[in-house]
Amino acid sequence: MASATRDHFSSRLGVLAATLGSAVGLGNIWKFPSLVGQNGGASFLVVYLLASLCIGLPLMISDLSLGRAGRSNVISIFQKLAPRTGWWLKAFQPSSAAC
Repeated sequence: MASATRDHFSSRLGVLAATLGSAVGLGNIWKFPSLVGQNGGASFLVVYLLASLCIGLPLMISDLSLGRAGRSNVISIFQKLAPRTGWWLKAFQPSSAAC
């Protein structure tokens, strides 16, 4: 019988981040829509669910497919796709549309 190896977290900070991310995500999925539905916001709830599916599902699929194809995390994949471009600095530059 072959011995199966299991992945594990490399630090306690990783475990904490995964746990908090899961808790926040579950709160967003369950509590917010139920409160909106109870208080008469069912039409908003339909729009919220459609937007979550139309935006969240393609992002999740692209994240999984990039990670699986490159056998790394998404940041490492983007660094491999666009080396020496500083693509991650774009998040800190002010947008001209905001002015």
